[in-house]
Amino acid sequence: MAGPEDCAAGVLRIAVDCPLRTLLDYLPPPGESAQGLPLGARVRVPFGTRSAMGVIVAQAQGSALPGRRLKAITALLDREPLLAADLLELLQWTASYYHHPPGEVIAAAIPAALRAGQSALAQEPWLEITAAGLRANLSGEPRRAPRQRELLKMLADSAAGISLTQLDALAPGARPAARAISKRGWSRFAARAAGESTETPVPTETPRGAAMAAAPELSAAQSLAVEAIDAAAGRYGAFLLHGAPGSGKTEVYLRAVARCLERGASALVLVPEIGLTPQLLERFRARLPVRMAVLHSALSDGERLAAWREARSGRARVVIGTRSAVFAPIPGLGLITVDEEHDSSYKQQEGGCRYSARDVAVRRAQQAAVPVVLGSATPALESLHNVQLGRYRPLPLPRRADQAAAPRLALIDLRAHAVHQGLAGPVTQAIGRHLAAEGQVLVYLNRRGYAPTLLCTSCGWIAPCSECDARLTVHREAAQLRCHWCGATQPLPSRCGRCGFAVKPVGQGTERIAETLAAMFPDAPLLRLDRDTARGAADVEAVMNALLDGSARILVGTQMVTKGHHFPGVSLVAVINADQGLFSTDFRAAERLAQTIVQVAGRAGRGARAGEVLIQTEYPEHPLLQSLITGGYEAFAAGALAERAAARWPPFSRLALLRASARAAADALGFLRAARECAGDRAPVRLLGPVSAAMARRAGRHHAQLLLEHAERRELQRFLDAWLELVERLPESRRVRWAIDVDPLDIQ
Repeated sequence: MAGPEDCAAGVLRIAVDCPLRTLLDYLPPPGESAQGLPLGARVRVPFGTRSAMGVIVAQAQGSALPGRRLKAITALLDREPLLAADLLELLQWTASYYHHPPGEVIAAAIPAALRAGQSALAQEPWLEITAAGLRANLSGEPRRAPRQRELLKMLADSAAGISLTQLDALAPGARPAARAISKRGWSRFAARAAGESTETPVPTETPRGAAMAAAPELSAAQSLAVEAIDAAAGRYGAFLLHGAPGSGKTEVYLRAVARCLERGASALVLVPEIGLTPQLLERFRARLPVRMAVLHSALSDGERLAAWREARSGRARVVIGTRSAVFAPIPGLGLITVDEEHDSSYKQQEGGCRYSARDVAVRRAQQAAVPVVLGSATPALESLHNVQLGRYRPLPLPRRADQAAAPRLALIDLRAHAVHQGLAGPVTQAIGRHLAAEGQVLVYLNRRGYAPTLLCTSCGWIAPCSECDARLTVHREAAQLRCHWCGATQPLPSRCGRCGFAVKPVGQGTERIAETLAAMFPDAPLLRLDRDTARGAADVEAVMNALLDGSARILVGTQMVTKGHHFPGVSLVAVINADQGLFSTDFRAAERLAQTIVQVAGRAGRGARAGEVLIQTEYPEHPLLQSLITGGYEAFAAGALAERAAARWPPFSRLALLRASARAAADALGFLRAARECAGDRAPVRLLGPVSAAMARRAGRHHAQLLLEHAERRELQRFLDAWLELVERLPESRRVRWAIDVDPLDIQ
């Protein structure tokens, strides 16, 4: 323990962006006291042989380290907290619950530019008058340049100077004059924090409210939902907004957010995919007269920094974003909504802290004492279980009176019908019928590329990935073979590299289905939406607009087409391969399949025209498909929850997964065996494994896992706290990459 002479000024506990699972102790900078430095501020600290950015998390009177080993902070980057106390607490909770290094969790919530040391305040250029400029103004200079003389007088009258934004508003076209007087030494350009006070009047931003779109009339169920959410203002309450596709969940979000804004509070709106952001943002901007900030992974560093600053300053009253936006700095938070709360995109599954943004959002709402609304047509079984336990209040939304009848679902038995290039006869006939009736058609296949396999017609060789236990996918348009696991590519061969005979693509992907439909229906404009055709949000928006304005008649797509999009002209949905997931070893596979089918089926019949949904399958008698056809998602969910309860799987137990990868399978499995031994023979949790992952070799590394299960969340967390300290010190841990995944979604 450090002596009082070593720590007279106190000790600061710093979260450094590194894989250490503890906070690090530092002394304050020379001449400063620990008590005088704000929690949540950024600092620069010596870390090994380099300098690192950290965030002050706590103050302490002493340290477990000897005083001579304590180093001092080298620079204080913020005099005010960069992260407010509530956000800092949320990040610490996240690091603790998901057992991830706190420095990495906190760093991931800060834009890259701020991690590099940029100012937390937005900077803008200002024009300031110099002493020479003041003298020139008094003598009436410059006599032959009236625009420059007017600008010089304006600067002389404003002791604080003028920002270029103000200059553009007060004297449009004056920037050339500003550059001219600056060259003469009469003024200078300087950077200041945006929004800094000035004596010069600043034109106010014209609100959008003058041209707000008219709000539709609410149904009785929508009105009840809005009133229930509004009544919870100022206290925590969790609501599950469960409604059929097209029943108006977004309208409920809009009204609830509008009520929140009327009270002077701000709102956070989470969506699962970048592709949903533009469509939702457009609806919010058309209805709400406030500034909004958008946060998602497709933003550049500069765009992300600007949006983060807008949120932190309170200028943006509504923040809309994907998973990471749950950590956005929002002063005066009054409401959180999570659209499509069941979506697996809310769970970080690769790299970094493996958190669930939905669950963190619920925790943030508890912490801030505000309501949180979880919306979905196919709620997660965990959310439905929370309703049963009374933790969430259900807000059901039946189909609206002005909606068409629910789409008719039918199973197409692939064993009983002729199939051409993956399309059964009844499906192609239905497509022709709906196109002739001026309807639009959506064809869903969750497999991109042309074909999943390239096969030799002579020796039976199948093109493999050299780095993964996977087959290479044929991408015919790009003339490539691609691995969808590791991203490896190679040219598409015309002959077998082993025997020299011809090769052929086997199976269907979206590219091949689109090619087949284009040949069958040449007069119907067709678009494809998958990760190969949509590189960013703009590409997705272009496809959406083409379907909305009718310039596209057929849309072929992967899961990207299932998530919340509103296509009023679509009257037919065809699900090409519904059998994926029916026989998976993952206990969640059936739930994901049911959600996908219901979500994609919900794209049909959203306008005035009744919809039809055809599901191709080789197992029409399967209980999952039958329950969806006869009873909808509610019947499936009831049966699935009963099965989970009998098997003691989540939500009736709690899981954690210790994942490991190494170049050699023996190293990954050896580490996990050693980790299991650390638990001892009387471990309070059930340990299953270790076993290799279902896709064991990926990107040249062998992946394996050890599953931990306990009936109680608190007991599992208590065990992990002690056990992971032992795991971290294992000699075998140095030969592998490992991570703990609490509440895993995928255990294959």
